[in-house]
Amino acid sequence: MRTGHHRRGARAGTLIGGALFALVAGALPALAGPADAPAAPAAARSGGDSSLVMVLDSSGSMGDDDGTGHTRMESARAAVSTVVDGLPDGYPTGLRVYGADRPRGCTDTRLVRPVQKLDRDAVKRAVEAVRPRGDTPIGLSLRKAAQDLPKPADGAIGTRTILLISDGEDNCGAPPPCEVAEQLGKEGVGLRIDTVGFQVAGAAREQLECIAHAGNGRYYDAPDAEALARQLQRAAQLSADGYRLKGRRVEGTATADRAPVLTPGQYLDTIGPGEKRYYAVDLDDASTADFAATAVPQPGAAVDTFDALTTRIEHTDHGYCESNTEHFSQKEGATPLTAAVARIRSEGGTRTCDRAGRYRLVVERESKKGSDAARWPLELVYGVEEPLPEGVTPAQSEAEYGEGATNATLPTGDPRDVRGGTGFNDAQELGRGVWRDRILPSQTLWYKVPAGWGQQVVYDVEFANEPTVGRTGTTYSYGASRLYTPARHPLGGGGEFNGSTMYDGSPAAVRMGGVPVAWTNRYESRADVQPVHIGGDFYISVTLGAHAAEIAENPEIGMVLRVAVLGEERSGPGHDAPAVAGKPGGSGHGKKGAGADKTGDSSAAADSGGAGGAGWAVVAAAGAGAAAMAVVLAVFVYVRGRRGAVARMTRGSA
Repeated sequence: MRTGHHRRGARAGTLIGGALFALVAGALPALAGPADAPAAPAAARSGGDSSLVMVLDSSGSMGDDDGTGHTRMESARAAVSTVVDGLPDGYPTGLRVYGADRPRGCTDTRLVRPVQKLDRDAVKRAVEAVRPRGDTPIGLSLRKAAQDLPKPADGAIGTRTILLISDGEDNCGAPPPCEVAEQLGKEGVGLRIDTVGFQVAGAAREQLECIAHAGNGRYYDAPDAEALARQLQRAAQLSADGYRLKGRRVEGTATADRAPVLTPGQYLDTIGPGEKRYYAVDLDDASTADFAATAVPQPGAAVDTFDALTTRIEHTDHGYCESNTEHFSQKEGATPLTAAVARIRSEGGTRTCDRAGRYRLVVERESKKGSDAARWPLELVYGVEEPLPEGVTPAQSEAEYGEGATNATLPTGDPRDVRGGTGFNDAQELGRGVWRDRILPSQTLWYKVPAGWGQQVVYDVEFANEPTVGRTGTTYSYGASRLYTPARHPLGGGGEFNGSTMYDGSPAAVRMGGVPVAWTNRYESRADVQPVHIGGDFYISVTLGAHAAEIAENPEIGMVLRVAVLGEERSGPGHDAPAVAGKPGGSGHGKKGAGADKTGDSSAAADSGGAGGAGWAVVAAAGAGAAAMAVVLAVFVYVRGRRGAVARMTRGSA
């Protein structure tokens, strides 16, 4: 590597002293804020606060033949049966019907199975008893269905899904279905309305598309019984597999003057279109501070290519310090969007933003006209990494991809089955190897790969050759992947990698990677290098575009991940740190890198590690006690292996 970076790293070791890491185990710190701020709930739950209610068209037209010798209602019963068989055990599920009780009537809507712990046989019996008879009061049924869904308790945020199955348009007129959907979509966080059009066209299809768009969801077209079963499975499973949020509730302010004061930890808030959310932190004049915000819209909701999320750090007295903006860069549908920023003390310590004092953390959402208007859950991670101990000279920066470039040799062999997580908090741990998974249209799956000092992660994702449905015209979608540092900084590949590919059912692949982990990378100017300055769990997200629902015949699409952790792991950030005993690099055949051949456990991973479930400990406030503790921990870091010294890094360090 370049000798200039080595000299610069040596100067950094002289300029900044103090402890390496001050780690705190246990619960999240208490939330500090204005004296009159409302008390926050102790914690926000996730996973158990999602629910689904299916709204089934039982109007007279559902008694018509669907072209197979069966009525549309018979095909719908079979499809609903398949859906409930595939839902997770106990997933709160209900069933509402309309047009089933009398030949005419615009108030004919009824909840036949309340939203409660899933009883598959009971739901099947309920739908079996439904007979198509009457009118199509869609608007009223949507309004009632929203009331059927239980409200999340104690400030929790979950996905509450209305899944509408219809073979025609509303013939009652009041209330107007699209207006109802728009109102419901704006009323709260986490509500989505998906629609499945069974053998519809023209005005009926347009109305169902409008309902889904206004209701933060997706429209699925089902021209036949097989498509109906497939699309219902996709919509229902997407509801059950929503992003598992984690963090302490906090309410950012619209202006900086009353922003709540955060201590290192993980938090939950919400953000609306065009909003800014302000938070305050107190920083010393030496540590690195990291701040990441992940917006979690409903999967597949309407977005524009240039819709954006921005994070920014500002000094309260002197203004702008650092900023990062991330765009969706596609308009097929929303996915989780993460923007991250760091306050890194300059080598000379002479910049305004090097000073100790009060700083503002800012999150801003930009949305184009016609994009999803709902409030989005916002998961925030703020952490502080203390400087190196006195006398430690860091290794030179690693600003090149080297053997981890696009021509890197990746593992081969038979893939092993794995199930990706729903987000950062329950990402499935992977090591070096070949892994197989399946993904839904509009879905993002998450994995984590441990990598230590001197190591780099490189991988590719191969989307399978899938049977396709008969299509008129040409429909394309995309597959994409993103690599994130332990502090959730998204890495773009620096021109070396392209994280997206066109997908039309034929084989397609993307390759991504990062540079080797080096402490002095923080002084590099390249956005793909600077955040890679501490080891831990690197995160991989994999997304399949929403339009794949119009392409693939199978409900889910197969994919293979080939993961390598290259380079010999060092025991610390110093230039003379020895290799970790028994842990050779993962680049050669037969050698294993950090976390090699480890599948982990998805449910356990969700709650492992430090506070907030992200797998890092929260850094303590600077002080004499913290400094003394960190001196001891610095020795600990040097002699421990990856699991102790790297995976449990300071929350918010990159």
